[in-house]
Amino acid sequence: MEQRTTASGPLAGVKVVDMTSVIMGPFATQILASLGAEVIKVESPEGDNMRHVGPMRNAGMGYIFLQANQGKQSVVLDLKNPSAKEALLRLLKDSDVLISNVRPQAMARLGLLYEDLKALNPRLIHVSCCGFDQAGPYAAKPAYDDLIQGATGVPWLSQQYGGGEPAYAPMTLGDRVTGLHAVYAVTTALYARERSGQGQAVVVPMFEAMTQFILGDHLAGLSFEPPMGGAGYARLLTEHRKPYQTADGYLCVLIYNDKHWHSFFQAIGQPERMQDPMFATHTQRAAHIDAVYAEVGQLMRQRTTAQWRTLLDAADVPNMPMASPEDLLQDPHHQATGFVRTQDHPTEGPIKTTGVPTQWSQTPPATQPSPAPQLGEHTATVLLRLGYSNEEIAAMQASGACRQAACVVV
Repeated sequence: MEQRTTASGPLAGVKVVDMTSVIMGPFATQILASLGAEVIKVESPEGDNMRHVGPMRNAGMGYIFLQANQGKQSVVLDLKNPSAKEALLRLLKDSDVLISNVRPQAMARLGLLYEDLKALNPRLIHVSCCGFDQAGPYAAKPAYDDLIQGATGVPWLSQQYGGGEPAYAPMTLGDRVTGLHAVYAVTTALYARERSGQGQAVVVPMFEAMTQFILGDHLAGLSFEPPMGGAGYARLLTEHRKPYQTADGYLCVLIYNDKHWHSFFQAIGQPERMQDPMFATHTQRAAHIDAVYAEVGQLMRQRTTAQWRTLLDAADVPNMPMASPEDLLQDPHHQATGFVRTQDHPTEGPIKTTGVPTQWSQTPPATQPSPAPQLGEHTATVLLRLGYSNEEIAAMQASGACRQAACVVV
């Protein structure tokens, strides 16, 4: 199933060895691949866990795996086998980046810390995506999205917002926030290497990444010494901050600055409401945010969604429909830009996927990355490029050191 296209994009020519699994790391390396990097995903014989989470058409090709691993090559190496470890070292010798979300303690046991590799390849950028800063007491703890969401206050905030049971955000928030940190860690380390000629080790911890993310909004009165109040950005935590119910559905509306408020009240024929101290200034609105949002909620019930959209668009008041995942697939903006598209996967058939969110005037990425690979699809290809003979590869397969995909579609 070798269907790779010539690399294009701002990271064309960069070789990344990807020892990540689940979501955080694969999300990061999928972005790097979409920007043109050659990403070689090194998997265990069992494969990335997300291969096995359905729905799926074929075993080992779960839908999240398909989304998070486009543009990559899959090589299966059992690193407990010395010949597999030797193959990995040969691969790393001329690679630009090693990125992993294997716990640093396990990487140490494998002899794959930066200190172990910098003599082999002084230009190697070694990126460790882990749960916690390795200087703290949590260093060796396991970390998963649910645990990090809980430890950084997401369920607490949901409880303040809804007044009910604490709940996790219904997406892999910690994984994806940290994955974006990993992307800029790789790209800025590459930039630094262009200036110094030297690689380096970079640690990207989930706990710290999400703590920064949460406290940026919710440190509030705790920002000051002594404190000037408790935690929490009131506008984000009011129970009235939600899609407004209209006469026949829901609409997302944000009447934010003075211009918006003047335009809103003018549009509904109540311009005098701006004289009300509660609405007169941004500071006053923030101080009475519960009452402000509740009042708008009452007004929104008086018209249909279509009527409100016409009225608010004419008044230049920000609004958007409340969409479902199905709606996103049919969204006219996405259809016009081609951001959501159908990809023909050689083994999985037609699948929906997304494009690159960023636009580049000089180094545009490929419009269609190669599809997510079968487990071990590129093992033989990559080992041949490293100088292994067919006989050596066959011997490694016989010993269990490596594995080639059982079914290759040409």
